[in-house]
Amino acid sequence: MATIIFLPFFLSFIFLPSSTNAGYWPPSPGYYPSTKFRSMSFYQGFRNLWGPNHQSVDNNGINIWLDRTSGSGFKSVKPFRSGYFGASIKLQPGYTAGVITAFYLSNNEAHPGFHDEVDIEFLGTTFGKPYTLQTNVYIRGSGDGKIIGREMKFHLWFDPTKEFHHYAILWSPREIIFLVDDVPIRRYARKSVATFPLRPMWLYGSIWDASSWATEDGKYKADYRYQPFFGKFTNFKASGCTAYSSRWCRPASVSPYRSGGLSRQQRQAMNWVRSHYLVYDYCRDSKRDHSLTPECWRR
Repeated sequence: MATIIFLPFFLSFIFLPSSTNAGYWPPSPGYYPSTKFRSMSFYQGFRNLWGPNHQSVDNNGINIWLDRTSGSGFKSVKPFRSGYFGASIKLQPGYTAGVITAFYLSNNEAHPGFHDEVDIEFLGTTFGKPYTLQTNVYIRGSGDGKIIGREMKFHLWFDPTKEFHHYAILWSPREIIFLVDDVPIRRYARKSVATFPLRPMWLYGSIWDASSWATEDGKYKADYRYQPFFGKFTNFKASGCTAYSSRWCRPASVSPYRSGGLSRQQRQAMNWVRSHYLVYDYCRDSKRDHSLTPECWRR
């Protein structure tokens, strides 16, 4: 079971997973959406965005790396207005503090200073400590200037440096669902237009230095004695309605139901992950101004 730490002078609490949970696997979700969408090679769907000398295409995937001189990133050729977006990713072992490996949707280039974004980010770590998977949603500039993040952070039930694992985002007009190896870990529902991204976005991957905040709020920085830091991506999936699709295009689903949502078995698996591996929930952080995140009132 998760340990609940009650903090003095705070009304809310933060979940910390018990170390005895390591290696405990979630129950079967009963449905495996990654098998329903066609895989594509890197060049079928993406192009280099920055750091071309810090990436190499290998078979159908790509390796990107960060060193003292640069990181690297790539971007989908097409913008989307909804869809299923996945990739199998393998992370660097050892000391990776300060390093972010990311797979995300964004329209920052189309709407600078007022953009939307949906993130899967792997926060680097120090020796002997697990990676943190951070999910986040920004809406209409909440990631610009005064940041209003909607972070939920998880540890994983496996070592993400040993093998490739599949990470995915389902974005539809009614919900965003984050999945790890087909297990839903978070569902962010559309509760209002003001708190949900609806403008077309592109799919990105990147690796970069975020020493100011990535690892224990910036306590540990990137140490380039351990460079280069690699992120390996393969088995790309990007299926859905592009920005150019007919308005009759039907949004993708990650459940047995074409209408979306999650099955009872999927919800049970998601709740299990949240009870065992959730380490931070922005809605339960009493230091946050929740007048800026009204969806927390109606969960």
